[in-house]
Amino acid sequence: MTTRIAQDAGVTRQQWKWSVLAGMASYLDAGSIVALSAGLTLYQAELGLSSTAVGALAAIGPNAIGAAIGSVIGGRLGDRLGRKRIYKYDLLVYAAGIACIALAVNPAMLFAGTFVVGLAVGADVPTSLALVGEFSPARARARLIGLTQIAWYSGPIVVLALSYALSGLGLLGVRIVFGQLFVAALITWALRRGMSESARWQEASRGGIARMWALFHGKTLRALSWTSVIYLFWGLAAGTYGIFTPYMVSSLGAGSQATGVALSGAGFLIGLIAIGALFMPFADRGHAIRRRLWLIGSVLQVAAFVLVLVLPFTIPVIIANILLFYVGSALAGEAFYKVFSQELFRTELRGTAQGFTFGIARLLLGVWSLFVPVLGSGGFTPVAALLLVFLVISGVAGFAFMPDTAGKSLERIAEERAG
Repeated sequence: MTTRIAQDAGVTRQQWKWSVLAGMASYLDAGSIVALSAGLTLYQAELGLSSTAVGALAAIGPNAIGAAIGSVIGGRLGDRLGRKRIYKYDLLVYAAGIACIALAVNPAMLFAGTFVVGLAVGADVPTSLALVGEFSPARARARLIGLTQIAWYSGPIVVLALSYALSGLGLLGVRIVFGQLFVAALITWALRRGMSESARWQEASRGGIARMWALFHGKTLRALSWTSVIYLFWGLAAGTYGIFTPYMVSSLGAGSQATGVALSGAGFLIGLIAIGALFMPFADRGHAIRRRLWLIGSVLQVAAFVLVLVLPFTIPVIIANILLFYVGSALAGEAFYKVFSQELFRTELRGTAQGFTFGIARLLLGVWSLFVPVLGSGGFTPVAALLLVFLVISGVAGFAFMPDTAGKSLERIAEERAG
């Protein structure tokens, strides 16, 4: 593959294949988050976990602190050592952590495995996404990165479908669900061994390694601040959805554990369809289209939580909330965060920057997760009100300050931002 990719180049079969393999980081990330979510109530009963312990478990894993630490370390190492060195081995660490969770017979095993899984997916996500951004044609960058978001939604769908089918087996069913993530990680590791190093990274690395402090100056600092804000506040809402929906539905008496799992699965399916039908075909079509997509998505997500605040927490209301939220999040959420994280930072800092913003978001989500079970114990209203505020902040910041990078090569964007 050439070092520089023509702005109007089509997408090759190899680029699709490598996007799928890189996107498996998102599949395994989301799958582990939701597998833990689906099994929270059962693990709590089997291992005698308190509400505080449930929050702590959510806080240290792939949804939060573990991923935060892994992303900062992995993103930086990916810039220093190359994308391939990181994504080639971190899935073996992930598989070890998943095995520990699947076989857990005491809280220590469960907590240790959860933390290790968080570290591994945290390291993989910014490195894999940098690779996709660097081999994508300029006018198909959002499309290929959108494919990684399809993978992100696919992980929970598979996990929740299995959880629902195996719900009659109790904790054994949860162990089987984690087992399929173990197998998927090993298969992905084996297939990734045939991938090449990023040509753009190879060229950039010849000029030396950029200091991390270069992130905190001028336009790079502004880009770092903007991507941090939109992802942090959106992620607080989406992360709560991802891990606590089944727990909330069953704990607050709106439905059974199986009902909570089924509703979560439906939400992820809606999100997957929206990414494929709305984000991927249109997100490369110019700055004005991107802003319009973001505005529509933000309004839908805010409406989802207004609905919950004004109506009782019942199954019909939850269904409407899920529909609005997941369609909206496909248009104003992680997919665009991933795209701009590739576009706004030069190659020698791309992984570092995304690792930093991803890490900050997951770290604060971990702190937030400690309090969600307690806040939600008296009803969903306090949680919903805070999530509404978070989504307003992300939506306004994203729309008001969105940069014009659509359809431009990474080299052109870097030149414009240097000027």
